[in-house]
Amino acid sequence: MGFSQAKCYLEFVKSFLSDFLFDYFGILSPIYDRLIRLKDPQRLLSVLELPQEGKLLDAGGGTGRIAISLCPYTSQVIIADISYQMLTQAKRKDGLKPVCTPSEKLPFPDNLFDRIIMVDALHHVENASSTVAELWRVTKPGGRIVIEEPDIRAISVKFIALFEKLILMRSHFLSPSKIADLFSFSELHPLIKTQGYTAWIVINKPASI
Repeated sequence: MGFSQAKCYLEFVKSFLSDFLFDYFGILSPIYDRLIRLKDPQRLLSVLELPQEGKLLDAGGGTGRIAISLCPYTSQVIIADISYQMLTQAKRKDGLKPVCTPSEKLPFPDNLFDRIIMVDALHHVENASSTVAELWRVTKPGGRIVIEEPDIRAISVKFIALFEKLILMRSHFLSPSKIADLFSFSELHPLIKTQGYTAWIVINKPASI
């Protein structure tokens, strides 16, 4: 096998593995809720300032393991996720409305949601800047966006990031300050909260905008 043939073969293998692993969420969807246990929702409820009437969007919400715990505290919960298989699991949970869509191009009108959450999902999206811009667009004036992410500054999260890179998950972790910088177009300063190896980036859309 010549050099050019070997190179083509390696590119083929890399492409095949990348495409296969890209949908690993779909593969794990039937057991995802058992693999990734729901943490105490009280912290998230506090950061979101729930209960409150209105619509809540869980962007990248997958199986709805988090969104289902928020249903009693708001009027309507919609899950947006790119994985149809994950959303199939969400459909089985009463009170959730799943929508299959990439976060970079949400099929919702402007100023629709009172609250938006994105939990452990921003590092999986293809384009973080476009995702944040879309979340801002569909947030009502006076509404709030909360992005929860593993804090890449923690050693344990650095190991997770390395592992996900090795298995070609295409993850791209950002520090809390870098995530906050994605909102620079708004000319606002998001609030950053941290606890252990978790960070919350919170931004309020002005009521007068």
